[in-house]
Amino acid sequence: MPHADQSQTGIVRVSLGTRSYDIVISNGRTWSAAKSLADWLQHAGLKGIRCLMVTDAAVQESHGDAVRSSLELAGAEVRTALVPSGEQSKSYEQTGLLYDHLVEMAADRKTIVVAVGGGVTGDLAGFVAATYARGLRFVQVPTTLLAMVDSSVGGKTGINHPRGKNLIGAFHQPIGVLINLTALSTLPDREYRSGLAEVVKYGVILDAEFFEFLEANINGLNSRDPDVLRHVVARSCELKADVVRQDEFETTGLRAVLNYGHTFGHAFEALSGYGSLLHGEAVAIGMICASRLAESLRRITSRETQRQASLLTALMLPVSVPSDLLQRPDDIIRCMMLDKKTEGGELRFILPSRIGHVETVKGVSPEQAIRSLY
Repeated sequence: MPHADQSQTGIVRVSLGTRSYDIVISNGRTWSAAKSLADWLQHAGLKGIRCLMVTDAAVQESHGDAVRSSLELAGAEVRTALVPSGEQSKSYEQTGLLYDHLVEMAADRKTIVVAVGGGVTGDLAGFVAATYARGLRFVQVPTTLLAMVDSSVGGKTGINHPRGKNLIGAFHQPIGVLINLTALSTLPDREYRSGLAEVVKYGVILDAEFFEFLEANINGLNSRDPDVLRHVVARSCELKADVVRQDEFETTGLRAVLNYGHTFGHAFEALSGYGSLLHGEAVAIGMICASRLAESLRRITSRETQRQASLLTALMLPVSVPSDLLQRPDDIIRCMMLDKKTEGGELRFILPSRIGHVETVKGVSPEQAIRSLY
């Protein structure tokens, strides 16, 4: 297995002009986190820095306390806000509670929001930062694999509506992302595997060689081998950063490729009740549905679908639509019609033409989409 080089294990730059920032990938040395935070806060030109640290209650002791110490070493005054674990926290209620924290600490445009936790925490805290006082700076400290390779990078923030995932949100780039790979050693197995689904997605949509690397390193992925994970996290961040650089606000259509498997997946999540299916589990199933749809449109052969299904299965991820959802095809279609990728009431899907390349496909009928569920 090739070892990642220094550029893959240290810093990944997200180049967005005045909104550019670094993703710092470390092995957990506290001083490294403190130095990065101090550099970012200094660059922001802030004195007497005040931070609202938003953290998942489940990671406060394991990670939140260390980040708080790093912030204080960087000269910040820190207030901590705990949010419950789970997708249900991306809600109006939790958003309002965080606004209350900011009001109580008399937050102003110089206050920094720091998100410590998984994708739910980052999405929620980022949305609050984007909307309070018309925009506060914020820092992402992802503690799950899914957040490290996906939600913490690119500036998408948001909360859920009862009828659809991430329907309320904003683009708001962080001033930096701190990735501590040692956090993955304590991540529950199901959460870890949920993140692997997004890793597989990057191979399908952008990098056939990376997909082959994943196929060749299934044992290392399943055992959380540090060298494998270092390469996987760095390469995933590089791939996403490059897409975001080219299409930050989803105006050219390029960034849409990151939604492979998500049109189906978001519907499965919403209809199951947020939290019943983890995001990565729903995306894994959604990728296979999308690949079957591509097969039916003669864009790929069954071999490409089988490679994806075999890899996802080897990583212990689901690839079949839950039986209760199969009984609700009309609900699935209605939910997909609410998806942000739908235009003018017409379903659009990101579909592969080969491993390593996908395209936006319009004009898919509801009947064609339903057939791909089976």
